[in-house]
Amino acid sequence: MAYEIRLKDKYKKDVVPALMQQFNYSSVMQVPYIEKVCINQGVGDATGDKKLVDIALAELTMIAGQKAVATRATRSVSNFKLREGMPIGARVTLRGARMYEFLDRLINVTLPRVRDFRGLNDKSFDGRGNYSMGITEQIVFPEIDIDKVSKITGMDITVVTSAQTDAEAHALLKEMGMPFKK
Repeated sequence: MAYEIRLKDKYKKDVVPALMQQFNYSSVMQVPYIEKVCINQGVGDATGDKKLVDIALAELTMIAGQKAVATRATRSVSNFKLREGMPIGARVTLRGARMYEFLDRLINVTLPRVRDFRGLNDKSFDGRGNYSMGITEQIVFPEIDIDKVSKITGMDITVVTSAQTDAEAHALLKEMGMPFKK
């Protein structure tokens, strides 16, 4: 028996019919879907300590389930003691099965663990159907061992959809289970 991804199964069975009815699509192919999830983590003190980037890469790899890549500075800034080409952060792009698994863990496990969580801001759409959010502490993810964390850093998570408008993307993510503010 093949392993069935829970969130992808929910998309096919529940989300597609709901969006077809809500937006009066004539074809199933018009229904928006999630293309990819991009996770970025900037390490501000990376200019002083090179090991912080390696730690961020290891943590992001554990969180995403896919190897993270170091981001490098595109230009030199003398005030920040930053040279062009220095590693200053980590990023990973998830697609397919890993994307659905990460979103499932984010919605059902991680976001409820955020302190004083009252829902996601529904104004964080970019006008083209993509949603961005920030997490202030990486320790809310259950994959991270709190005892081994040397420095608390945040991360940006961007959900890229095929939706043409913010309303379509909002309806898609709400049907998928994203906990937006009421």
